[in-house]
Amino acid sequence: MKDINIKILVTFLTLVLLSSCSADFIEEKRDFSSVNVEVYQYEELSNAYLDHLYYLMLPDRNANMAMWSRAAVEHSSADLFTKSSDEIAGQTDLNREYPDISPLNNHCLYSIGQAVRASVTNNTWTRIRYCNLYLSNVDDYSGLDEDFKDQVKGQFYFWRAWQYFELVRLYGGIPLVLEPQPSNVDDPENQTPRSTSSEVIDQIVADLEMSQMLLERGRPYTQDDAGRITAAAAAALKGRVLLTWASPLFNRADDQSRWQRAYEANLAAYNTCIAAGNGLDPDWENMWFNQNTIESVFGFRFNDFAANSGEFQKNNYTEYQSRTRDQGGNGGIHPTKNVMDAFPMADGTPYNPNGNLNEFYRNRDPRFYNTFAYNGSIWPYAQDPNYKHWEYYWYPLAAEPDKPTIETNNQRDGTGIFLRKFTNPNSSNINSFQNNGNQYMEIRFAEVVLNLAESAIGINNLAEGKDYIKSIRARVGVTNNDGDYGLATVSSRDQLFAAVINERKVEFAYENKRFHDLRRWLLYNDDFGTCSRLDQTPIEGSRRQGYYTFVKLDANTIYENGRGTDPLKGPGAPIINRDATTYPNGITTYEEYVDYLYDNHFEVTVRDNVDQTDFSFKWYNEYYFFGIYQNLLNTAPYLEQTQGWGGTFNPLD
Repeated sequence: MKDINIKILVTFLTLVLLSSCSADFIEEKRDFSSVNVEVYQYEELSNAYLDHLYYLMLPDRNANMAMWSRAAVEHSSADLFTKSSDEIAGQTDLNREYPDISPLNNHCLYSIGQAVRASVTNNTWTRIRYCNLYLSNVDDYSGLDEDFKDQVKGQFYFWRAWQYFELVRLYGGIPLVLEPQPSNVDDPENQTPRSTSSEVIDQIVADLEMSQMLLERGRPYTQDDAGRITAAAAAALKGRVLLTWASPLFNRADDQSRWQRAYEANLAAYNTCIAAGNGLDPDWENMWFNQNTIESVFGFRFNDFAANSGEFQKNNYTEYQSRTRDQGGNGGIHPTKNVMDAFPMADGTPYNPNGNLNEFYRNRDPRFYNTFAYNGSIWPYAQDPNYKHWEYYWYPLAAEPDKPTIETNNQRDGTGIFLRKFTNPNSSNINSFQNNGNQYMEIRFAEVVLNLAESAIGINNLAEGKDYIKSIRARVGVTNNDGDYGLATVSSRDQLFAAVINERKVEFAYENKRFHDLRRWLLYNDDFGTCSRLDQTPIEGSRRQGYYTFVKLDANTIYENGRGTDPLKGPGAPIINRDATTYPNGITTYEEYVDYLYDNHFEVTVRDNVDQTDFSFKWYNEYYFFGIYQNLLNTAPYLEQTQGWGGTFNPLD
């Protein structure tokens, strides 16, 4: 199958060179000053122009999709938002202390882009201009069949809405530019002031409604169009947008009309997706590797081409970054105990993080075992389908008990937890898992369901909202001991809001949703009372943590042996062979043997050195709506600065 993201750049250049266009076409397109009219007259060139927009919008080559955001990349690094949450440790521009809030500081995001210039730098406003050029001109020229034109325009409207939504949820109101502006930054026509947040939301919704309508009546896609925007994707994004508008980030007064609008949009999205063949994939463990899964409403496509293949290479590096070095990967993603604790028990009831730490992995939600790899878990890949992951320490002689220095694998400064999600048991470690073409599902049907659940709760359709949450749990195999999949004691509006937030934390772990959910519900601290209302632990003041697993000689004695032989490895292991093929009396399976090892030869403790010693997560409420950085204000002084950043612009309007 040819894939839109495989051919985007090569197709564009090839079609331009093979077409009857003059060489000026390339120059005109490159400087963004105009586009040759033939782009609006020939299907091949329209598709090539559109394919290049996909190239600008979609993830970079070799992206780690467990920690990726275009807005984060354009500020500093792809993992900025993930590390500015409870999912991954690390100091960032958004979780450390500053002497003051200032547009001169690095905490003032650069994601808003820069003024339009003649160059083709890939940033916010050039991408918007790219959409506006086509949408403003295509109807003025003949040559394209109407069904094809509808199909293409529908995609441009989607991408313009997508880009504006990325901005409005970070900044509130921003300039609404719906016509192509001159490429001269000093041209007066470019001096567009900020619109209100409500005006931007309404425009995004209008674009998405137009996108859906055009795609529904436009030319049907063929198999070669896999990865393109669909009407269902437009409907789902509209639901996401209006849920954000109804959430406390924007809706401080809990305006019920906003929740109603969100509910109607998400119910329509749900029905549109069902009609398009989407649904909850029953194979949660393996749906990430199925390009045709019914779960995917909108996915980012990659390919498995090698660097020397002669093809346009765009690999998904998530598995490479997730796998341990012992397996041949990079070992660079270390989930936190903070997130692991959110995963419920097998029957859906909450996990008790204050219980016996040696039993942290027992009887958990099935998603737990398909999201994390931990000491003793089986984590297969093609070359070793029975690979067992070990991550334990033992003390050197006379060492202080809080200073272990020996470990089984060379994975220093981690959490003792690895990300198993997105790793295929059939993947090969040839070339270190790098040539991976798995798609990344940006909008899953599960999100459509949980968006609808939250919206239903918002309008006090509590039973309906609860049923949608239960459907998410039922499909992964949570046992239904209480008739409510562990939610029997959850009944009030705030309790159900909390339940859906927790469900999102579990279901979408490491899918780039958590940072925005925390902001959407004002959960970084309790200054707005939402943490207390929803029984959520504030992020501010916290530390991201992990696990240490120490070896014990027996159930009561910590093992000390200097820098000697691994006490659990091999037939001659000093204590016991972790990979034994025959087990102690009464033990018949490997799972039971792991329990035996934890009961008798492991001691699990909280690891609190994941964040640096003097680190405590710092959040400023000004980050709920970021200001405009000073260099942009210097080139665009007509823009009003945001409240809290030295200006008067109110992002709640």
